[in-house]
Amino acid sequence: MKILIVEDEPKVASFIKRGLEESHYDADIAYEGLSAEKLARQYKYDLFILDIILPGIGGLELCQKFKTLFPNTPVLMLTALGTTDDKLAGFDAGANDYLVKPFEFRELLARVKVLIKTTDPLHESVNRLVVADLELDLDKKVARRGNSYIELTAKEFSLLEYFMRNSGRVVSRNDIAEKVWDVSFDFSTNVVDVYVNFLRKKIDKGFDKKLIHTKVGFGYIFGND
Repeated sequence: MKILIVEDEPKVASFIKRGLEESHYDADIAYEGLSAEKLARQYKYDLFILDIILPGIGGLELCQKFKTLFPNTPVLMLTALGTTDDKLAGFDAGANDYLVKPFEFRELLARVKVLIKTTDPLHESVNRLVVADLELDLDKKVARRGNSYIELTAKEFSLLEYFMRNSGRVVSRNDIAEKVWDVSFDFSTNVVDVYVNFLRKKIDKGFDKKLIHTKVGFGYIFGND
């Protein structure tokens, strides 16, 4: 399980990271909101642990943004702000749990286990992919963006699944051909570009935020800019 710790106090962040790794979790640290958002877009996390008082983007605003981008990923607020109003503000921002500093690590660990178990991220990651407001149900073979269902051919579905599994990473046309088409694929054709354009018309047309982006000379990158 991969966890992102957003904490501007290096000693506290290192303490949490070390404890989580000793408990067999994979943990990354971000010391402020902008770098946290960049990491969250780049990697698939199973839990966010957020302080509220952060440089740049505050923890409450970051929580709201994460809940918009990754609605199925739980957020644990870990902060020195412990009044009832502070806690209510955290839950209003979308937090799933709230722990006040100072804390005992074993309590933090217990809450982490509950949040990850409750959201069942293993099942979520295997059977449904989510990037921004686009969802791909791998069991029912259904795609939905916002409130709109998108009809896809089998090959378009496979292409979209590959893009979503590699969200935030530049993939070349050869990468796509090798993973989505079979080994006998003719690399001299423009079939990849044709299908990317088919898919782009279906999932990006009519939406302000585009998800499929061309990287000239490299290939494509999927996700928000």
